[in-house]
Amino acid sequence: MILRLLFFGIVLFVIELYAYQAFRTLIKLKWVLVSYQIISLALFVFIIYSFTLFDRSVGQTKQTMFTMGLLLLVYVPKIVMSIILLGEDVFRIAAGAVNYFIDNSANTGFLPSRRKFVSQVGLGLAAIPFLSLIYGIFEGKYNYKVVKQAIHFPDLPDAFDGFTITQISDVHSGSFDDPEKINYAIDLVNEQNSDLILFTGDIVNTHAKEMNPWIETFNRIEKPQYGKYSVLGNHDYGEYVTWPTQVAKDENFEAIKNLYDQIGFTLLLNEHTFIEKDGDKIALVGVENWGHNFKQAGDLKKASQHLTKEDFKILMSHDPSHWDHVVQHDEKHFHLTLSGHTHGMQFGIEIPGYFKWSLAQYVYKQWAGLYENLGRYVYVNRGFGFHAYPGRVGIMPEITVIQLIKGEKLV
Repeated sequence: MILRLLFFGIVLFVIELYAYQAFRTLIKLKWVLVSYQIISLALFVFIIYSFTLFDRSVGQTKQTMFTMGLLLLVYVPKIVMSIILLGEDVFRIAAGAVNYFIDNSANTGFLPSRRKFVSQVGLGLAAIPFLSLIYGIFEGKYNYKVVKQAIHFPDLPDAFDGFTITQISDVHSGSFDDPEKINYAIDLVNEQNSDLILFTGDIVNTHAKEMNPWIETFNRIEKPQYGKYSVLGNHDYGEYVTWPTQVAKDENFEAIKNLYDQIGFTLLLNEHTFIEKDGDKIALVGVENWGHNFKQAGDLKKASQHLTKEDFKILMSHDPSHWDHVVQHDEKHFHLTLSGHTHGMQFGIEIPGYFKWSLAQYVYKQWAGLYENLGRYVYVNRGFGFHAYPGRVGIMPEITVIQLIKGEKLV
């Protein structure tokens, strides 16, 4: 732990040195530079100290989220400045080498001085993530978007043509701090008037008690004609803290499973049920968490026992890597998988229908929205809540409404 903090501190110190170079190039007033150094040092010490207070038996708290937000707010802009100045240093070293070894007639020394223009560019570019992160903390994390997605299936049972499903995922109730905003989001869920509501896991960050203040709020989600169903996410197992005993961990897990029932959702644990409408039916399959790099409690074979390839199947599986590594190749042909988990890293750029980018795409092949392979689809919800970083930039909290359409999609 100490070595990691030491390495972390050294990295931040190097970033601070580069950022200071940019300020010193632009600002000549000594008192301003001294003030900048004092404030930077105070923030540096506070962030390092706050991380030393992290208690693995408690897990994420409001304090750790504040520290993470402050870390990103302070150092992401400085990293941008550092990259710009590092690029300038590469040029300065190259130019210095040419001047020193080839043409030293001017006798100007090895390194040319820093250019004011480059520092101005660095500060200008750094302002973009700085302002974005501030927006993400104060507005973005509750800027709920209703995303509507129609999906076509040639073999969809006739009675389910036009059937609608509202999906929510990754609530992370332990992170919430604004009841008015959460109530607004619940109103949005109810306004969709869908036929079925599905919740694809992560009701808390770690502890069941995190949901206690929000049970009444989530009980306001109206039960549609065809029900409310849920599965577990990786955070629902309490894997990310140190428990005093196995019994305490097991009790917390049982309490978390009971939470879904307390808000009116039927929890599917490696099992399936049938949704019936006008003589037709579809299978709703729910597996426990299965992640390529996370807990693998999901048992697809058990959950789909007695189902055939011809049965129309909707699968709830929290982690989209399950679809990528297992589900899309399964011989039973799962028509539609609904996942979450990635949050789109809560940071990225999206222009709907044209462009989307996030660091999440370098970890997950399917990280936000709809993906297809040979008639098998997975939809990855961007998440209802937030975790670690107390905000969202570019990748907004999502309430998904999926409409099932019978037939081929017209190109």
